[in-house]
Amino acid sequence: MQIPPALDPVKAVRDKFADAVLHDKHFRDETTLIIDPATITDVMLFLRNTPGLVYNFLSDVSAVDYYPNDYGHAFDGTGKDFRPERFGVSYHIYSMLYNRRLRVKVFAADENPVVTSMTSLWPAANWLEREVMDMMGVQFEGHPDPRRLLMPEDWDGHPHRRDYPMGKETVQFSFNVEEIMKHKPFATE
Repeated sequence: MQIPPALDPVKAVRDKFADAVLHDKHFRDETTLIIDPATITDVMLFLRNTPGLVYNFLSDVSAVDYYPNDYGHAFDGTGKDFRPERFGVSYHIYSMLYNRRLRVKVFAADENPVVTSMTSLWPAANWLEREVMDMMGVQFEGHPDPRRLLMPEDWDGHPHRRDYPMGKETVQFSFNVEEIMKHKPFATE
């Protein structure tokens, strides 16, 4: 059996989907492709099924919140990242045949962030996307089970967003025991 030679994923995607690639970034032996959200399903299908690429394992789905003002600019050649919207959703895919990793990233808007679900291509995306939905509030269009995964159903907000209010509890030390104990709830008999 002859294994086809490995292809450069950036060049292959740019050749096949010229308008889909918004930006690519190479940093410390990591490659990131930033894709137009409208074409993400076609690009991911191409990366999974094309001989020479065969990115057949979805290892993770993650999201980043670029709030408050670190988004809204495009790559201008100065070395800044390409961040046109508030939320960046990354699909981390791996080719077991060629032992290569690739990050494919799309951006979602500040208000009502929506990205296409990859559960039809990789069933493992189900729980990974649910975690992003729960913690960041990014919705995945076409997801088969969009329930909360980590937080209770009646929880208000998304804890991994940068504008989520931080709760805090004062740490108890020997010098502030009395102050802490005044505010602790105790069971009554």
